[in-house]
Amino acid sequence: MPVELTSFVGRVGELAQLRQLLGQARLLTLIGPGGVGKSRLALRAAAEAAVGLADGVRLVELSGLKGPELLPEKVAEALGLSVQAGKPQIDAVVEYVADRELLIVLDTCEHLVDACALLTNLLLSQAPQLKILATSRQALDIPGEYVLPVAPLGLSAGDGGGGEALELFEQRASVAVPGLRLTEDERGIAATLCRRLDGIPLAIELTAVRLRALPLEQLAARLTESFALLDGGRKGALPRHQTLRTAIGWSHELCSPAERLLWARLSAFAGSFDLAAVEAVCTDLQLSTDVAVDALIGLVDKSVLLRRGPSYRMLDTIREFGAEYLEKLGETTTGRHRLISYYQSRLQRFESLFFSSDQVPLYKALLPEHENLRAALEYAHAEGALLPLAATMWPYWLCSGQPAEACHWLELALAQQPEASPERARGQQWAATFADLQGDHATAKRLAHEMHEQAEQLGDPRVIAVARMCAGQTAGFLGDYEKAVVDLTSALEELRAVGTAMDVGLATMRLGMVQALNGHAEAGITTLSEVVRLAGENSRESYLQGCAYGYMTVAHLVTGDIEAAERTGRRSVELHDLRDGVLNLGITLDVVAWTAVAQGRHHRAALIFGGVDTPFDLLDQRRSLGNPLLTQVHAQSLGAAREALGSEELERLRYQGARLSREQLVAFALSSQDTLPDVPAPHRAPAPSDLTQREREVAALVARNMTNREIAERLVISKRTADAHVEHILAKLGYSSRSQIAALISAESLAVVGRANGC
Repeated sequence: MPVELTSFVGRVGELAQLRQLLGQARLLTLIGPGGVGKSRLALRAAAEAAVGLADGVRLVELSGLKGPELLPEKVAEALGLSVQAGKPQIDAVVEYVADRELLIVLDTCEHLVDACALLTNLLLSQAPQLKILATSRQALDIPGEYVLPVAPLGLSAGDGGGGEALELFEQRASVAVPGLRLTEDERGIAATLCRRLDGIPLAIELTAVRLRALPLEQLAARLTESFALLDGGRKGALPRHQTLRTAIGWSHELCSPAERLLWARLSAFAGSFDLAAVEAVCTDLQLSTDVAVDALIGLVDKSVLLRRGPSYRMLDTIREFGAEYLEKLGETTTGRHRLISYYQSRLQRFESLFFSSDQVPLYKALLPEHENLRAALEYAHAEGALLPLAATMWPYWLCSGQPAEACHWLELALAQQPEASPERARGQQWAATFADLQGDHATAKRLAHEMHEQAEQLGDPRVIAVARMCAGQTAGFLGDYEKAVVDLTSALEELRAVGTAMDVGLATMRLGMVQALNGHAEAGITTLSEVVRLAGENSRESYLQGCAYGYMTVAHLVTGDIEAAERTGRRSVELHDLRDGVLNLGITLDVVAWTAVAQGRHHRAALIFGGVDTPFDLLDQRRSLGNPLLTQVHAQSLGAAREALGSEELERLRYQGARLSREQLVAFALSSQDTLPDVPAPHRAPAPSDLTQREREVAALVARNMTNREIAERLVISKRTADAHVEHILAKLGYSSRSQIAALISAESLAVVGRANGC
């Protein structure tokens, strides 16, 4: 949840009502006009509610999302989920929330109201303990929705006071002019001003900040003049949305010409931006850099821009006003083109330096720009020029673990430009790669074939070799080892002659991976060591080296070189920071646990196994991704740990490891420790007899590695019922993960239940 930058004023009654409604409603929508304070109220209420929720609160900010297609990805980001092979992101979200006591805040739904309604209805139907708090200018209009209109701040008509609205004005005025204290007469003027602004918080804040330049009496007089011009002397109050527009428009009029121009040009950004972005996107001969910097400071002083550290941001209603002004200036297309050009330039630099020590800092510099990158993609797609931008965004998508989003945009880009070209070939290369990472190997195979055909039309030997590399990777995923090695070896030889350093590094890593995971350990170690050599001694390149060290660790374990496995496994964890998806981290740490078993450090292994159980359970993902070698090594390692510790002690340690945060788990894996401070064991070891017959049937199917959806189909029950059964089993046994259930059910129990159920 974001930290509040300014004081929270009033809303005592609304907060009390929210507490009551959140106690009985599963879907509550705060509705009201822009600027009335819906988001601020929702965040305050959610922060209070978090204390009583086992799994806390997650905020999903939707203002920067232009279309509904990526709504599931946006929610998954807020939940901390990474994309997993072969499963739509919406399914991962549903599985994650299914058995959690969680509050999700969907902030700013009005431009995606239909998509938010569908998503909300789905999640609530599948997650009995989930609550959703939404903010919107209109209700979602689905069954079970409670709607709470958010009114402007209170205006007290008695004794000349202004209620909460006046309190907000006074607080913000004292910040704008330190030491300011209003006299009784001035409070009366301010109260009148607040009533003229209808008590709308954003309008009051925009007006209060003008006290830096104008005395209160002049401020009130000029504001009244602006409203009189707008309503033409008509009786009655203006609609509240018009009141806000007038307040924003008045702030706009009080800006200098340079500030107004910068305000308009900044509306092209969908998210936060820094000074370098402002200079690149907004300056020209009409607005020089020096003038733009002064204007930026002026907009911060006038509360048009919010500043946090080196970054700036606009509220949605202020951005909308700026975008309208930009359209009046005839600069909308130019502004969007400049935004596209700026981010394409940054992405091209990231691409050119990907296989270098600059990789991590360049990636982390782009992380806060996610909303702006999406906006650039939207703008480029609308202009019919998506491919050049999308084809250069692969390093960002690869490092941030977003193959689904990559496939979405690359599919649109390739459809826009069907003609053969080097740019299209690059788009096909990464579309095929991300399809493989999603488990869509049929699409990856088709794209590699199309790429090869078009490469031959172009007569480009590098593109032909890259197409062969893509085909080899897909063959490896499909289990065709001979074809994979032939294609990847051939591609590597060709790329050494005609490719880039990145091409060679990528082909080398993919060949080594295929060798290491298909029973050719020594060859795999040799090939993967070449990746590290290519990166350079002491290189801080993270992605390819991290993958290479992980696969080397598996190969070392297979050959029995435990000392080397410990060394390469540690290095893989050190480099996990960039590959920060849940699934990547889980696989990396599994390898470290296997090494600990091989060293006889079973306590250490059990703790790490417990920590890794959680990522895989979050994904409902098969362990070791279905690779036969990884599956075998994991089963042998877990069996050895159980034999050495005993089932009860193994499960106690896994229970302890499951309660470590990601940061604690990584720190433990990198340490030399074998134990953690003791966590009390349950008073009595759980047993299958604690469960009902139906729960034992469900537990048996969990132990068979079935998902909740598969269990529902097998037992002919609803998915929601299966979710509830698993939740009850975990609660009864005091467990935190499905793997602990599997460990409890003995082979004999599985056989009995399986025969009774016809499994």
